[in-house]
Amino acid sequence: MAPLMQAYVIAGGRGERLRPHTDDRPKVMVEVEGRPLLSYHLDWLQANGASEAVLLTGYLSEVIEDYFGDRTPHGLALRYIAEPEPLGRGGALRFGLESVPPKGDVVIATNGDVITTQSLEPLLRLHRRYPDALATLLLVGMTSPFGIVQLDNENRVLEFEEKPSLPHWINAGVYALSSQILAHLPKKGDHETTTFPQLAKEGRLFAYCGTPFWCSVDNAKDLRELSDVITELPLSVFQQE
Repeated sequence: MAPLMQAYVIAGGRGERLRPHTDDRPKVMVEVEGRPLLSYHLDWLQANGASEAVLLTGYLSEVIEDYFGDRTPHGLALRYIAEPEPLGRGGALRFGLESVPPKGDVVIATNGDVITTQSLEPLLRLHRRYPDALATLLLVGMTSPFGIVQLDNENRVLEFEEKPSLPHWINAGVYALSSQILAHLPKKGDHETTTFPQLAKEGRLFAYCGTPFWCSVDNAKDLRELSDVITELPLSVFQQE
């Protein structure tokens, strides 16, 4: 992994489904075990070789800046780019790349509400393997949100399986991006519904399938479940302040 790596972190979401937690703060600043989600996320980036994180903010951006300042406790440099109006995730990413041009040929882009233990090195290595790749997605296995009931041929219940893994992959909200992707991002809108489908048609979108711990916090139930496990995750990934 290159010693200098930039990460562009989408951190402007309002988190409507997390209200009232987000009445006075952005979604990424909702706390888990006394720390904002974004604090864990930045620790993970720093542990994986990021030297600078460009935070793409929007809703109540001053809450993030007041909390972190220009550097994390572990030395990760921070820059803030506040969108002038709601641009969507793809628009925010484009605005950020235009405002702070990449220093290298490849950057990391993430959703700031994602908590994962996945190493970034294999994602970057796969991306660099293909010269025509503009984006490489981290995929994680899909877990059923419900328990599964197993039946025999006579409809007799055999067993209950609580939230099993399903034979599908989902977008984890973590990407390796070539700097040339800028022209393919929307000025407004979501890159996952505009840019990525187009790149897939062109054969320029790749994916790395990982099997890490992964959680995207979208509602109060996600928050409770993450709180139950966050202290058990490796300290090498989430450094304690």
